[in-house]
Order: sequence, then structure tokens, then C-alpha cells
Amino acid sequence: MKKYLIILIAMMAVLASCNDYETYGDKKEKERNAIAKYISDHSILVISEDQFNQQGHTTNLDRNEFVKLDKSGVYMQIEREGCGTMLQDGESTQLVCRFEEYDIMNDTLSLCNNDNTLRFNGQNLAAVPDLVNIARESGSYKASFTKGVMYTVYGATVPAGWLVPMPYIKVGRPEAADQDCAKVRLIVPHSQGHASASSNVMPYYYEITFQRES
Repeated sequence: MKKYLIILIAMMAVLASCNDYETYGDKKEKERNAIAKYISDHSILVISEDQFNQQGHTTNLDRNEFVKLDKSGVYMQIEREGCGTMLQDGESTQLVCRFEEYDIMNDTLSLCNNDNTLRFNGQNLAAVPDLVNIARESGSYKASFTKGVMYTVYGATVPAGWLVPMPYIKVGRPEAADQDCAKVRLIVPHSQGHASASSNVMPYYYEITFQRES
């Protein structure tokens, strides 16, 4: 009798562990729900890529429009197109980036380098801009971090989601009072995020500015 009781307890433990196990599909469903809640909570109006194209690659800020880009699944709002020129085919340059990274699942600001302090794991560190080497070749973009917060925390690989705005913004450096650098807002699903986002199936919200270093 004791033997059967031990077997029964072991089986119950296995069943309990199975119930606690999250599949990749479960995690993706949680991610979709978290993104949908973020969109609802922030009164975001999602427009199609067709509408975005018809509007001349702009998003209406008064209506808080974000375009959902079909290929990547990234949601994007262009606050400022920027100055100067877009990155041209065959061109490479170094960009200066300021950003905020918001953890959508946990409702927290996880990284920030656009004020006087950098927040990381509860510590305040001196904020420095991130530097990105970027090149455009045959319409595709390749980029790597060379310095800064993202480089320190996540490594050299630039999340694919960060490159989504490149065909739609100018990356010049402001040289007059009436000029400003490009600024975008992004909701980046795990498939377009950094390695940590990808491995944990976590979506992130970003506010990022881009400009040439010189």
C-alpha cells in the first residue's frame, strides 16, 4: 500500500509540474495580450501599412497613430522625421541614439540614457548616448552598437526593431534652431528585440532619437 501511495504522489507531482510549464505558444499569447493592453491603456490608434503609405509615411500625432508594419510586426509612430537626409544605399555612418526602454510585461522603465542618470537594475549610472555603426546595402540595413547602454547591457547586436524606422526618417545632425533630430516610438515584439527579449518572449516599448555623430 505504501508503495502505491508513493507512486501516486510522484504522479501528482509530475502532473502539477506539467500544469506549471509554459509552452512557447503560451508565452506568445501572453505577449499578444500585453501588447493589446498597452495599446488600449495608452489610447493608441493602430493604422494599417496601406494607410501609412497613403499618408506619405506619416503618423498623426493628434490621433496618437501607430502603424503596424506587416513584415516585422513592429508598431511605429514617427514623432519627428528628422533633418538632413536619409541613409543612402551603399552608405555607412555612425549614429548617436538616445532612448527609453519600457518593459511592457512588467510595466516598468528598464533602461534609459536620455536624462542625467541611467537606470539599470536599480542603480543610477552616468548617462551616455549609444553609438551605432550602420550601413545600408541594397535596401537592407546592418548595424551594431559600439558604445553605450545597450552595448553594455545587451551586447553589440542592434535589435531588428530599431532598424524598422530607417526607411522613413532622416538621420542628419541639427545645425540650426529650426532643425531637430528624428524621433520615433516603437512597440517591439520579442522576435524583433534583443537577445533577452527573444529568449524570454518579452515585448518592449521604445522612444528613440537618431542623428549622425558628425
